[in-house]
Amino acid sequence: MTVEKSLRVCKKGHKYYKSSDCPSCPSCDKENKPKIGFLSKLSSPARNALVHEGIDTLQALSKYTEKEILKIHGIGPVSLPIMRASLEEEGLSFKE
Repeated sequence: MTVEKSLRVCKKGHKYYKSSDCPSCPSCDKENKPKIGFLSKLSSPARNALVHEGIDTLQALSKYTEKEILKIHGIGPVSLPIMRASLEEEGLSFKE
């Protein structure tokens, strides 16, 4: 089964192909990727999902359970160990 991709152009003029309704531009995502912090360790979909929910600090992340975070569209199980390790480095954890 082949998924049809459509050509898109972002506000900055980058051209890219996408098969989903996700509006994020891969080129813009690379330009906007943080250089440090836990968000820099996550994939673009996971990072964008957290930022969209207003979760951009470890303190904010620690207010959620792992189950709540996994319910956010764009977050997968691969991201959890990265987030868990980042929280532990700062003496924090997910909410129980």
